Amino acid sequence: MSSVVDFDALRTFMDVPEAARCLLSKPEKEICFNLNLKSSSGALIEGDCFVVYHCTVRGPAKGGIRMSAHGTLEEVRRLAELMSLKTALAGIPFGGGKSCIAIDPASLNRFEKTAMLKEFVHMLRLELEHGAYIPAPDMGTGPTDMAVIFGETHMLESVTGKPPRVGGLPGRLEATGRGVSHAALLALDKILKKPVRGATAALQGFGNVGSHTAAFLADAGVKLKAVGDITGAVHNEGGLDVAALREHVARTGGVAGFSESEPISDAELLAMDVDLLLPCALEDVLHKGNAGDVRAAAVVEGANGPTTPEAAAILAARSVPVVPDILANGGGVIASYVEWRKAKSGALTTREETFALVDERTEWAFAQMLDMAAAKGCSLREACFAIAVKELTDSMIDRGWV
Repeated sequence: MSSVVDFDALRTFMDVPEAARCLLSKPEKEICFNLNLKSSSGALIEGDCFVVYHCTVRGPAKGGIRMSAHGTLEEVRRLAELMSLKTALAGIPFGGGKSCIAIDPASLNRFEKTAMLKEFVHMLRLELEHGAYIPAPDMGTGPTDMAVIFGETHMLESVTGKPPRVGGLPGRLEATGRGVSHAALLALDKILKKPVRGATAALQGFGNVGSHTAAFLADAGVKLKAVGDITGAVHNEGGLDVAALREHVARTGGVAGFSESEPISDAELLAMDVDLLLPCALEDVLHKGNAGDVRAAAVVEGANGPTTPEAAAILAARSVPVVPDILANGGGVIASYVEWRKAKSGALTTREETFALVDERTEWAFAQMLDMAAAKGCSLREACFAIAVKELTDSMIDRGWV
């Protein structure tokens, strides 16, 4: 299988032991099984389930459980590897994991989805109760689903992203967006050398991550000129009213038709002349066909893998800095660490404390990234990979793995 990390490129400016490269180039463990149940109508509902541990040298496998009819083992492998890199870059004691139930969650009612998640726990009970894998919400799952998992394990630390009243963490829901917005503010300050107030941005994706990112940026004084989601994209040259837009989306289900805006295409959004472009929706939205059209001064990746390698090369050639996903969207797993730690200790944690740690870890990783990029003359993505791989390699040496 191919690795997310280009080890040959890394070796031009850092030493990666061959044994470490071997261990990081493939998953430690994969668990595949089939989940099935009888639907409310009596029909059979079934789907494959994939669980991948990429690297657990620094701690238990941490990563979301997604439900998607299009989920594949290859996709879960890639996402688990990104989690290994993300947790290492943030300096939190987790490894990388991911899981996927290959069923469309929209095809299930609440009772069927609950039954499917209970069956997931039944098939993976030892892994969850022993703390080998710690799931969290992802595409197609949410806090209520994590509460179902807790209801089966009866261990608060076995799953994160739970509702605050069920052992969850105040601020966890907003944490990924908090991290993306803080990385964006740091990009304005440290890379573009521009004041935050009055800076402009275009944001693609207005789900949990995108909507909270937009809210935090608007609160900081950034002008959101364009926002898009699955229903379309909208633009206001003077800046969108993010609070009103969120109310509109809550009522209608999407940004399309927002009264205080004009409709634009996705292509126009991605080519908007702004300080920051924030792809917070799908993978591979920036590719070789449109990377040359990007007019933003910098890109901050809120989604996982929104920029293809070909697009990254085009943007680099045009001197457009890209703050990579493993740094920018790490707020969620940082908050998950706080929730896990809270469950272990019994401590009470406020929303403000959650945000403070997300900000602190993001700032720390951002500074490390800039220092590495300056010292090695590499891209921001290569710098993040180098920091994470070194952390993982050093941990392997500490444990006698290599």
